[in-house]
Amino acid sequence: MAGGGAAPAPKPEELVPHPVKDQLPNVSYCITSPPPWPEAILLGFQHYLVMLGTTVIIPTALVPQMGGGNDEKARVIQTLLFVAGLNTLFQTFFGTRLPAVIGGSYTFVLPTISIILAGRYSNIADPHEKFLRIMRGTQGALIVASTLQIIVGFSGLWRNVTRFLSPLAAVPLVALAGFGLYELGFPGVAKCIEIGLPQIILLIIFSQYIPHAIHADRPVFDRFAVIFSVAIVWLYAFLLTVGGAYRHAAPKTQLHCRTDRSGLVSAAPWIRVPYPFQWGAPTFDAGEAFAMMAASFVALVESTGTFIAVSRYASATPVPPSILSRGIGWQGIGILLDGLFGTANGSSVSVENAGLLALTRVGSRRVVQISAGFMIFFSILGKFGAVFASIPAPIVAALYCLFFAYVGAAGLSFLQFCNLNSFRTKFILGFSVFMGLSVPQYFNEYTSVAGYGPVHTHARWFNDIINVIFSSKPFVAGLVAFFLDNTLHRRDSATRKDRGYHWWDSQGVTRNARISSMKSSLGYVIQFISLSQGKSVAWAAVKIVKE
Repeated sequence: MAGGGAAPAPKPEELVPHPVKDQLPNVSYCITSPPPWPEAILLGFQHYLVMLGTTVIIPTALVPQMGGGNDEKARVIQTLLFVAGLNTLFQTFFGTRLPAVIGGSYTFVLPTISIILAGRYSNIADPHEKFLRIMRGTQGALIVASTLQIIVGFSGLWRNVTRFLSPLAAVPLVALAGFGLYELGFPGVAKCIEIGLPQIILLIIFSQYIPHAIHADRPVFDRFAVIFSVAIVWLYAFLLTVGGAYRHAAPKTQLHCRTDRSGLVSAAPWIRVPYPFQWGAPTFDAGEAFAMMAASFVALVESTGTFIAVSRYASATPVPPSILSRGIGWQGIGILLDGLFGTANGSSVSVENAGLLALTRVGSRRVVQISAGFMIFFSILGKFGAVFASIPAPIVAALYCLFFAYVGAAGLSFLQFCNLNSFRTKFILGFSVFMGLSVPQYFNEYTSVAGYGPVHTHARWFNDIINVIFSSKPFVAGLVAFFLDNTLHRRDSATRKDRGYHWWDSQGVTRNARISSMKSSLGYVIQFISLSQGKSVAWAAVKIVKE
């Protein structure tokens, strides 16, 4: 400009932290907005594929120790799949109503192994008879253990506990619900590295790189990355098998790498509907029931963390304590069904399926209900279900590496609500995460060396309870964080804000919980009035509730 001075320097960009988000903004379909039916069916099938891993791995590990062969293993997998479908439908229709898959849980493996090693089964010579006796003992223990979650959930006790859960205390609980399962990830991949490693690489390429390289109108590669990558690697593993790559390999290598070593397809019946008490009448032992109740309590805490991660990835508001409590109650009914049908394992929220919500960015409840339909359908048509269940375990472990990481990251995301410059926050966060990793590591190392847990008294039931509880990483971390967060400098005026509790208050979580609790209680009062005093008095009470 003629005669003018130099142009003013551009204003430097103001450095501002990223804004806090109570809901994730980039979710394509939230809980109540289902995708189109063709896409929803494919996504439901993908959820079914992901949950198959745990459904197959747990019976494959337990049934041979119980004395069962391939026939029994196939029937147990069918039963676990059938009950998982029912439990998922119950949870999505009546429980939390979140898009949460309810499936087999590794938490119940330890007490089940304790039942297998019980002295009362050691003298049974016939393997089939031994299997039936152990299965009935497991059923009885699960039936008793289910009452813990049913009572704690439906009575509202868990609601009163989770009312004191702040974002700071939720971070270690949710983070270690995902990161704490690290031993199921790459160690499983490494059992057949030539299959597992390509699965990880292809899954990351399809889900993270291709969508940014190919700009399509609709997301395809990232949304169906599991189907694409599993199909390619499974075909690759099949070609290696028929090509004789493992003909002279060690038996353990053949078991993990070959696609024809599961024994499920030949053992599975064409059509079979699982039914309650199919293995006979359950038997009950007090010590075994106490150990299973400890696992049930641990699963209750772990599932609470996973429910919070599911709500995050489904772009839902923070879950009110009353809803969490109701979900735990229905999960208890799920464990009851496990005991009645005989799955040899209890149920909890599937961590891997929670991670799949993040990968697909689809948090639709309908998709998960469709996946439950696939579970029930393929459990009845045994041969067809067994084909998918025979996917080599290293492929499943590769999926875990991504999905467990997503759930752990959901836990870390709650740090945005906390004051990370507070030394109180740093202490609670660091100490709880460290103890959540360190204490279970001690228990696991001691058990692997000595053959029994650190707690080794004459009361076997007491040993099982303590060893089960302190072998869970999310439980230990969540317990330490919850205790410290609710006792350390609690009356300090800045503490409430530092721990993020004010943010959940602003979202109406605690207030909504109290209102829903009052309305449910008043609802029972209104029903009683209407029966005893007539409709006119009941109508007046309804008006009071509305006001």
